[in-house]
Parts: sequence; structure tokens; C-alpha cells
Amino acid sequence: MCLEATLEQARTGARQAAVPDHGGARTKELPRIGRRAFLKTGAAAGAVAGLGATGAGAVLATPALASQVPGRRTVDLSHVFRAGFPVYTGPVPQRVVRKTIAADGFYTQEWTFWEHSATHMDAPGHFAAGGRLSPDITPEELLLPAVVIDIAARAAVDPDAQVTVADLRGFERGNGRILRGSAVLMHSGWETRAGDPDAFQNVGPDGLFHFPGFSVDAVEWLLENRDIRAIGVDTLSLDFGPSQTFGVHHLLLGADRYGLENLRGLTAIPPRGATIFVGLIPWEAGSGGPCRVIARW
Repeated sequence: MCLEATLEQARTGARQAAVPDHGGARTKELPRIGRRAFLKTGAAAGAVAGLGATGAGAVLATPALASQVPGRRTVDLSHVFRAGFPVYTGPVPQRVVRKTIAADGFYTQEWTFWEHSATHMDAPGHFAAGGRLSPDITPEELLLPAVVIDIAARAAVDPDAQVTVADLRGFERGNGRILRGSAVLMHSGWETRAGDPDAFQNVGPDGLFHFPGFSVDAVEWLLENRDIRAIGVDTLSLDFGPSQTFGVHHLLLGADRYGLENLRGLTAIPPRGATIFVGLIPWEAGSGGPCRVIARW
């Protein structure tokens, strides 16, 4: 299916309603999907045994790993996959040591987690019925140029900040045109909250999450005008936290593109010029899954 036809199909729902965001811009929304049930399990995100209390600024992960080789630089954009990492919905990851070298001669663990835990991919089939799943993502799609859109200053005062078309145009004025087939990554500074599930989810008095994401208008512009391959965020969702209709997910994944969530270390790579590799395991029938995202330039 051509891009325009695919986009039109994905937009069918995305244009059914429009509501103002917290900055006054308008963002397209889909029919409401119940979300309060998602929050029931999220409240237990810090209850896994062995997960200590941390401050809102703590990150229970090693720093973004960077290695210097002649003329090249490499940075790990992934959080350490750990027990208790905050999730959007479902149980947090858990692990049990099953064998030890002392007792058994070798060491191994058993993990229990949902596919969308820690740094991970949303494959098209996560929201698009009949969409491609993890094994269908080609190697060529996992190696792509990346640009970083920095909205951290705005997100510091407005947790519901969104990447807008104005942000994208402003980026291009200073850095040049976003290349076809790129991954467009949002840096909001939210990764600093990853060590504190409550701060990372940031549930407000309204019972909704409050964290930054992409606006539907921005994603539509990127698909129609720049033919991007993926978007990525340093938060729990491609959509901004209060969204209850997942308009960005429906539009992006419905256009047969993919998303990356819970990235980190985006200040360690240049605004443009890096290439990222998305180390997705081809999980059988996977709706995406945890991955290690590496940037190099």
C-alpha cells in the first residue's frame, strides 16, 4: 500500500476529534479507550523485592556507555533492563536466580516481563490489526539515521509538553532537513526520573499520567513530508501522558512505522549525524519488545 493510502487509513480515527493540549495547540485524538485500568498495576511498580527507594532524580542504570574508536563514537541509548523498571501497564519486570556457579556449576536467571518493558520497540501490530510483528521488521529498518528534537526546557515546566510541527521546523532551520527514513527522537529530560516509578509515571490528581510525548500533528507532518521510519521518546509512551486515545500510536503504527520508548542518553549524541541500531529480538508473534539501541557517528 502506498504511503498516502496507508496514512489515510490510519487517519480515519485520528481525525474524529480534536482537543487542545496544555500549550494551546490542537492535537487530534481518537475515540476514548479506557485507561484507568492501566493505572491499577502501575501503582505497584516500586514494590518488587530488592528495589530500594530512590529520589525523583535517581536513575537505577549505568550511565550511557560511550566508546571512542578512531574517528567514531558509540553511545548506548538503552536503560539497563532491571527488575522493577516502571511500566505503562502490566506487572513490572521480575527476576529470580535459578542456578548459581557455587551450587550448580553455572549461573542463570528466570525473567518475567511484558513485551513493553524498559527500552523497547512498538511494532506496527501493537496497535494496527494485521500489522507487522517483531519478526517482520527487516534488518534494514533497524539501522537508520537519527535526529534529536530537544524539548527539555519546555518539559521542565510543563510535564505535558509535546513535540510540535513548530519544533520540527525550528530544528530544520538550525540543523538541515530531516532525511527520509530517519528516526526522530524526542529528548525531554524525563530519563532522570526512571529510578522512581512514581515520578516517571507522574500520575496527577486526575488519575492520568503526565509526561511529554509527540503530538499527532507532528507525526502526521513527519510521515507526509519527511517519510520517516520511526520515532522515539525518553518516556513511557509515544503519546503524551494524559492522552487516552493513543492518537500517535494509531497514526504511526497504522502507517507501518515503529516507535521506541524509554530511551536515554540522547544528550550524548549530536542533534543529527548519528546512525542508530535497534537490537530487537525477533520474538515470535511479538508486538515489539525490549531492545538495545546503539548510536554511532
